[in-house]
Amino acid sequence: MKTQRLKTIALAVSVAVGMLAGSPAYSADTTAGQDAAAQPPAKPLIPVSKVLDVGIKRTKAAKQSQVKVDRLAAETGDLLQDYKTVMKQVDGLRVYNARLEKQIAGQLKRIAGLGKSVDEATIIQRQITPLLIRMIDGLEQFVALDVPFHKEEREERVEFLRTNMDRSDITIAEKFRQVLEAYKIENEYGRKIDSYKGVATVGGSDREVNFLRIGRIGLMYQTTDGEQSGAWDQDQRKWVELDSGDYRGAIQKGLRIARKQASIDIMKLPIPAPEAAK
Repeated sequence: MKTQRLKTIALAVSVAVGMLAGSPAYSADTTAGQDAAAQPPAKPLIPVSKVLDVGIKRTKAAKQSQVKVDRLAAETGDLLQDYKTVMKQVDGLRVYNARLEKQIAGQLKRIAGLGKSVDEATIIQRQITPLLIRMIDGLEQFVALDVPFHKEEREERVEFLRTNMDRSDITIAEKFRQVLEAYKIENEYGRKIDSYKGVATVGGSDREVNFLRIGRIGLMYQTTDGEQSGAWDQDQRKWVELDSGDYRGAIQKGLRIARKQASIDIMKLPIPAPEAAK
């Protein structure tokens, strides 16, 4: 049984091989394979060396292109940084120019005001000279009618002012300042205690005395030996003698206070009583 089966399988295989060998496809494939094995291998159309040369050239070109790209990128970055710097300077100049325009506008306005002031100053200068002359005349009259302390010094100051009014090398502003300074000095006389040496007519003869001035309300003298004292009577416009027993010590004390040799204290002096203003 088994032998019969084996024969049947062998017969089937033999038939299949015979059919395959007789087919045209099999015959062609077999013939082509044999011919290919019999022929030598074909040569390539392009040499490998040329392909390698082309690759190297492309690599070099790409490298050069990359160098150019890097250079252009660096130059672009520098230009961008320069642009930003210039724009910052432009913004600063805009702010600066705006500030200058405001300052120039203010200066032009001030120049216009100064021009107007100059025109007005010319008119004022014409009017101030007569004013100064009237002030000097008033000061001279005041000194003449005032209590006669430092009489020579005050009269010389008035004469100095009057002489300067005719000088062309002194500006009108300086003349005005000098007149105001003289008025200031006269004003200070009424607020201070003063003592100085001088000459007064005592008993019909001129004698050296010590003067004591109490502002403008009192002017007294005492001889250097302390024996005789007197006071200025503004109503009578003359010197009157004082009782040495009543005022000798008070005047001596006042002289020490004026010389800062004693502290300020109450003194009994011949001061006229104030009168109601008329």
